[in-house]
Amino acid sequence: MLKMMTFFQSLPGQQTGRGVLDLPGSSQKLPSTSEVESEASMSEASSEDLVPPLEAKGVPDRDEDEAMKKKKKKRPKGLANVFSVFTKGRKKKGQPGPAEPEGRPECQHELGGPLPTVEELKADLERGRLEAARPLLLLERELQAAAAAGGQSAEELVRRQSKVEALYALLRAQVLGLLRRPLDAAPERLRQALAVLAEQEREDRRAAEAAAAAAAAAGPAGPGASALAVARPRRWLQLWRRGVAEAAEERLGRRPAAGPDGRSEAERTFLHMGRTMKEDLEAVVERLKPLFPAELDVVAAYAESYHRHFAAQLAAMAQFELCERDTYMLLVWAQNLYPNDIINSPKLAGELQRMRLGSLLPPRQIRLLEATFLSNEMASVKELMARALELESQRWARDVAPQRLDGHCHSELAIDVIQILSQSQAKAESITLDLGTQIKQVLLVELATFLKSYQRAFDEFLERCKQLRNYRANVIANINNCLSFRTAMQQKWQTQDPPGYLLAPLSELQSHSFDILLQSLFGDLKPLFKRFTQTRWAAPAQTLEEIITTVGERLPEFLELHDCFREELMEVVHLHLVKEYIIRLSKRSLVLKTAEQQQQLAGHVQANADLIECFCTQNGSPAAWLHHALPKLAEIIRLQDPSAIKIEVATYATWYPDFSKGHLSAILAIKGNLSSSEVKSIRSILDVSTGTHEPFKPLFSLIKVG
Repeated sequence: MLKMMTFFQSLPGQQTGRGVLDLPGSSQKLPSTSEVESEASMSEASSEDLVPPLEAKGVPDRDEDEAMKKKKKKRPKGLANVFSVFTKGRKKKGQPGPAEPEGRPECQHELGGPLPTVEELKADLERGRLEAARPLLLLERELQAAAAAGGQSAEELVRRQSKVEALYALLRAQVLGLLRRPLDAAPERLRQALAVLAEQEREDRRAAEAAAAAAAAAGPAGPGASALAVARPRRWLQLWRRGVAEAAEERLGRRPAAGPDGRSEAERTFLHMGRTMKEDLEAVVERLKPLFPAELDVVAAYAESYHRHFAAQLAAMAQFELCERDTYMLLVWAQNLYPNDIINSPKLAGELQRMRLGSLLPPRQIRLLEATFLSNEMASVKELMARALELESQRWARDVAPQRLDGHCHSELAIDVIQILSQSQAKAESITLDLGTQIKQVLLVELATFLKSYQRAFDEFLERCKQLRNYRANVIANINNCLSFRTAMQQKWQTQDPPGYLLAPLSELQSHSFDILLQSLFGDLKPLFKRFTQTRWAAPAQTLEEIITTVGERLPEFLELHDCFREELMEVVHLHLVKEYIIRLSKRSLVLKTAEQQQQLAGHVQANADLIECFCTQNGSPAAWLHHALPKLAEIIRLQDPSAIKIEVATYATWYPDFSKGHLSAILAIKGNLSSSEVKSIRSILDVSTGTHEPFKPLFSLIKVG
């Protein structure tokens, strides 16, 4: 199965630097719902990326002399508890705050006492002092109370609200700027920004409840209330989430650097997105989650934003007419790399599994892509296998000698075809194991079709190219190919008992090839076997010894076959020797009238049977099923009692079910002292089925009797 981290580690130009979520600056502004008109008088901080270093924590001081003219006013400690969340961790007097350079004056409004002026709050906010958030909220409430009480003109209320909204624009820029780049902020600074965000969310809810209560009471509004613009809900939490989404889009949308790795632009793009998402979310889990309050669920905010953008990119690409490579890539990301290497990665699984982010593509789209993938793979497999067979056929026709490997004639055709099939299955399994199972069955069908084509092409070569110098070597090489195909079916595709439609073409190719290799040898043996009948079985031992010697001299021709095929070929030779011997016994040319003559012939047959069995077994023949063929016939020839002959014939028929009455009659013809009624009685025993020994292979069905 493909592993995304393998690609990650090799991706050029993607070394992780300081701050996993490090982004370039952005000049986009965070959208606002109610502050647009009132922000014209104050400069608004831009939306920054999630992590890049903060260039400045605040705005340079206004005129220092003007700031020093303002007197610090002492205030009672009644509001100490109200400001505690903002002053927690504040440096003592004379020490700079976390966002304030050394030499900055203290916040001009101390705890308690009258609210600071707009100018004081503006100066504090420009310095990045988030402690100004609470007094600003109280200033907003004071304005609302004044509007409800009446006594001020509409123009004055609008003027005051404009200043309040401008201050909120500054505060919002400070808070959302920190939250947009949280990993670069000091932990205490980040906690202050989160506290402001939480306070604003609570105020939004309070304002909504108050508005709902007023609407339900349907009471008259204050004389100045209608002059104030509706400022809440401010929805800073929503703006923060939108900023997270923008950061995710910008992070994932970066164009990856081109590399010499052979990947397409689309592959590099998705690899970049996968690696970026994984590393960014790991940073969120490890560094941000401990700082953010649980109700904000910072991991979910980032994960859902990254997931939406990633899914949108895959969905957009899936709408186009895809090439084979891109179809495969989309499936690998949707079905394997994304769920396994990101969602279920060790550092993220505990967080992301609970969110149920879902698949990058809908199920219907995945099914369509899988169907396209299977179709593409089958077309590619067919083309590649046909090309491999064509190249191999050309080598045969050009009389190119096959390679020798470990002393055996060797062809690369089987290896090429197996590799084509294995790579196709591996591709499917790299998407899902289920898809690998689906394609396995289709590949076996395609293999069967190929093997039929292979058999036909090789048969044509066998018939047309006998005069070529490397003809026999190429025949042996292609017989050896059958072993590679069978091994692949049994091991690679775990088909311990390959179906007949796969084995039939290989068996036919092997059988035809054996016939070609043995044709000359069997031709040399034919006149030797004829001597048995021509000499009326005189000196049969010498004749058989000559036959065995002839076979033994030709066996080295088959040493370049794999051992298993040499054994199978030796079984064919074994069968041929036994078959030809029986044919000579069945010629009806020898009729022996006396028991002594029959026993003498039976002794010759038994001795010849022992010699054939010993020779063939020593040379690797596994045909133990032939061991009874000649000795049992010798016993039938030797026996004189018809009842004993019946028992022997019945036993013989269990070993060789294709032993017919015609074959029996030809053997009994040797026994010239049997009456016709006795022959008829012995023949009738074959009418009774006594079962057969397994496995059964044809012997007498290969022997024709007159």
